Amino acid sequence: MSCADTETRPVPAAAPAAGINVTATAGLPRINEPAPDFSAQTTFGPRSLADYRGKWLVLFSHPADFTPVCTTEFIGFAKAADAFAAANTELLGLSIDSVFSHLAWVRNIQEKFGVTIPFPIIEDLSMNVARAYGMIHPGASDTSAVRATFVIDDQGILRAMVYYPMTNGRSVDEILRLVQGLQYSFANGVATPEGWRPGDRVLVGAPKTVSELDARMKEGLETTDWYFSMKPAS
Repeated sequence: MSCADTETRPVPAAAPAAGINVTATAGLPRINEPAPDFSAQTTFGPRSLADYRGKWLVLFSHPADFTPVCTTEFIGFAKAADAFAAANTELLGLSIDSVFSHLAWVRNIQEKFGVTIPFPIIEDLSMNVARAYGMIHPGASDTSAVRATFVIDDQGILRAMVYYPMTNGRSVDEILRLVQGLQYSFANGVATPEGWRPGDRVLVGAPKTVSELDARMKEGLETTDWYFSMKPAS
């Protein structure tokens, strides 16, 4: 079954599976709030959200193992793993398939594509983690809605969510760019414009008072208008 197939897969029972514990949340998690806690079995052994404290985390789900679109995504994440590591960011995959299926798929990618997957993949047969993160909709009868990416900062706070349809693969480069932009914004108190890359100019917040407005015009920034100012990256 490919990521674009219309075949459905029965949803496993909602009862918690052995080895998976999740702090339940209602609906979608919220940006700038603590990410839903979890502990689960992975291809690298047990993992929990607490294991990533002090590092940023990209948690991403995929509909099923041995699917074409998802295979390209995993290859993309694997090739970019060093770049994510340089940004103090770990990768963690997830699908409802078993660890045994994950292991077979990882081996297949290594044998057929020559790519080693250097990050763990969560076994989520119960869909507990997926439901906590809003990766699937309540009452869904298959995994067709499961393709989501979550960026969690080094304090366990959810900073970004990105959803994609079954038919189209994610851009790993864009996810890396998003992580780099978030980290730069938090560290420097600025915003990043469309398409920003490390080293590009950044946006300075608009003035909020008359005195700030008067001062803005004297600050030596690249000011196009009172609300739009840029400066070189530090």
